[in-house]
Amino acid sequence: MARLKFFIFSAAKQGMKVNKLIVEGIGSFFIVLVLNVCILNESGPLSYFAAGMIWSGMVFAGGHLSGAHFNPIVTLAVFIRGKCSASDVPSYIFVQLLGGSLAGLLAGGFLLQKIGQGMDLSVSAGQAILSECIGSFALCWVVLHVTTTRDTLGNSFYGWAIGATYAGLGWALSSVSGSALNPAIALSFGINNISGYNNFWIYFVGELLGAVAAAYVFLFTNGKE
Repeated sequence: MARLKFFIFSAAKQGMKVNKLIVEGIGSFFIVLVLNVCILNESGPLSYFAAGMIWSGMVFAGGHLSGAHFNPIVTLAVFIRGKCSASDVPSYIFVQLLGGSLAGLLAGGFLLQKIGQGMDLSVSAGQAILSECIGSFALCWVVLHVTTTRDTLGNSFYGWAIGATYAGLGWALSSVSGSALNPAIALSFGINNISGYNNFWIYFVGELLGAVAAAYVFLFTNGKE
């Protein structure tokens, strides 16, 4: 009987984890899909407004199940903050990157059958890293405050706050780095030659630094609660 109860508990726990991964994969897929389709259709800054809108919707849809990270650096920041278990981090990041990659392939290869102009960030790598760092800091800072603190627990605005933050940052910083602020988006940029694979290290370094800084500044100002 004890073994049966343990088996049922383990199965339920794994099922819940699968549910979270499905939510993370779907959210990442649609955010990346919308952004890539808009950019490849030369929608300009409105591309980031559209991505911010779908990001808001996906946060409201999946936040209660997975926390609605949809971004490896957000998962990292939430982990450092102490609100994501270590066992969830690798699987979250995997499905986020998988969802983003599939969306990139679908957008460029099947829906539009076109590729981008290929931003060259090599001549302005320092500015691009700083742009991604600043943007990633702001995005993670907002996520940590509206989704992981007692004072904002159960709030009804967190989806709009996150989506609006990404839209605003994208509008402001896109001309500097493409404003990925998300390794899954950066990977899709490489797939569709919006910003070549040779730029991926720039995104990775900037986004990683921004996310880690946001998490530790959050802990310094708010504590672990």
